[in-house]
Amino acid sequence: MERMWAPWRHDYVTNAGQTPGCVLCRALEKAERDPLVVHVAPLNFIVMNLFPYNAGHLMVATRRHLGSLREANPEELAEMMSLARRLEEVLAEVYHPQGINLGMNLGRSAGAGVADHIHLHMVPRWNGDTNFLTVLGDTRVIPEDPVKASARLRAHFSP
Repeated sequence: MERMWAPWRHDYVTNAGQTPGCVLCRALEKAERDPLVVHVAPLNFIVMNLFPYNAGHLMVATRRHLGSLREANPEELAEMMSLARRLEEVLAEVYHPQGINLGMNLGRSAGAGVADHIHLHMVPRWNGDTNFLTVLGDTRVIPEDPVKASARLRAHFSP
């Protein structure tokens, strides 16, 4: 059996050097001033991932600080999926991806960087993505700054 090691991820997955508290709650509290917040809906909000796996990597998070799906009410979950459907359209228009990864990591051992606030990841994907560089070359190619990505996407949610 061969093993590939990615030790540079340790600080991120263990939250080393992180500010105390919930990063998603902090983003929502300053949503009008946070350049990463794309849209705030009645029950959820959309925010760019500060540590993206690809350009346009977004998260849909509940406005309430909830640690599991079972804590969310049906309205919160329905709005989360409605926003995901809208983002599918927006990402297609803005980024023209050939696919989108959609998923949740519930709990730290499942890979959640923010384990105590549920959020849905949406990651645009293209044929020939360069994610192999992350493991083989200690490099991730992200061709767009998340703040600039947020500005491009925010326009699609303006009233």
